[in-house]
Amino acid sequence: MPYLLLKDLPRYECLLEAAREFPDLDPSAAEAFLQLLRASDEAYGLNARNMAAHGISAGRFSVLMLLWRGDRTRCAAGPAAGDCGPRTPASLADACGVTRATMTGLIDTLERDGFVKREPDPADRRMMTVQLTPKAEEFLRRYLPTHFRITSAIMSVLSETERKTFVRLLVKVQQQAATLAAASRPAPS
Repeated sequence: MPYLLLKDLPRYECLLEAAREFPDLDPSAAEAFLQLLRASDEAYGLNARNMAAHGISAGRFSVLMLLWRGDRTRCAAGPAAGDCGPRTPASLADACGVTRATMTGLIDTLERDGFVKREPDPADRRMMTVQLTPKAEEFLRRYLPTHFRITSAIMSVLSETERKTFVRLLVKVQQQAATLAAASRPAPS
């Protein structure tokens, strides 16, 4: 579902006019924010259509990528703690920023489709680990080239220097949004 439900964005002059009525409205901030949402929607929509054509959702793809990245064969060069080996459903939920119940549903679907398998943790039999199956590995080998081509095509309008600047700016916006979100959460009682 798109984040921005406007077909046409307001012209800057309209934002200036609205700022006269609503002094808290910063026209340049509103314009930048609306453009960010529009770009996000367009990029996400293109990616989502590609995923749908391959029978996968964004949530399921995220789990597959976390597991693929965590495969020990890809981590032989000294990975950061927690990036290698089997993952638990709880660690996957944390990495995706979803509830454990949501992750259970994603894993159930991936398991049903033969993409993952659950196994008891060898170190703690009370825990379960989730691992990719050969079917998932084959799917990713077929799917990822198209996924990466789309990502590259979207970003091809920017030079390497512009991309680095863009990433720095997006990180600043993301950090500010996270700071504002944390400040607006009610204090624990």
